[in-house]
Amino acid sequence: MSKVKPRGKVPKKAAIDEVIEIKTLIRHPMHSGRMKDKDGKNIPRQIINSFKVDFEGKEIFKMKLEPSISTNPYIAFPYKAKKTGTFNFEWKDDSGNTYTMKRKMTVS
Repeated sequence: MSKVKPRGKVPKKAAIDEVIEIKTLIRHPMHSGRMKDKDGKNIPRQIINSFKVDFEGKEIFKMKLEPSISTNPYIAFPYKAKKTGTFNFEWKDDSGNTYTMKRKMTVS
């Protein structure tokens, strides 16, 4: 499997009560368990199965991912900026691996 790499875009600055868009992408093959390799053998299921985002310790977004999600899942969602802080992103896969990323935002 290629190196799993999470990426995300959060505005560095936002006005109070501004609705921002948070965008994430994680480089992951998302093998459903139904594909075959060049020798005709099934490639074992290996997907990102959960994603969550906390802001200053409070969960603000989460979702469960299924095998039908495409390779390199892109997730975007709105958030109403209230205060300065750090977003903590977390993806988990079938093997129990956890991938994390942090992004800071200043609200004025």
